[in-house]
Amino acid sequence: MKVILRQNYEPLGKVGDIVEVKDGYATNFLLPRKIGYIALKGNIRALEDEKKAIVKKAQHEIHTAENLAAELEKVSITIPVQVGEEDKIFGAVTTQMIADSLKEKGYDIDKRKIEIDEAIKTLGIYGVNIKLHSNVTTKVKVWVVRE
Repeated sequence: MKVILRQNYEPLGKVGDIVEVKDGYATNFLLPRKIGYIALKGNIRALEDEKKAIVKKAQHEIHTAENLAAELEKVSITIPVQVGEEDKIFGAVTTQMIADSLKEKGYDIDKRKIEIDEAIKTLGIYGVNIKLHSNVTTKVKVWVVRE
């Protein structure tokens, strides 16, 4: 049976590929999960419209992420922490703390998008990466100060 893939599916191919699979695999797995649909002439035309919509949506997401990245590069946040001897922090600065500080400034960034290279355990200034999209990454300056 010929099936058109509606989404990227690693064992078979990418969106829009027409693949030959066994009937049982198509009817019991691919079609119910909406990974693909039967390759008919009408479905092929519908796929082309769907591809255009997917491309347009992806371009919009990248454009939005690039604009947000340009804004975030200008932002610096301050995180007050308790410190002990020799200015060592009790615990470490977490991605949740950074996300909360960004939220206070009006940027709603998911903590899972924030990447800290090494644990922040001392006072100072750090550059923290934020991955806004698979192709768009930016840095935010984080000031860790005594509470």
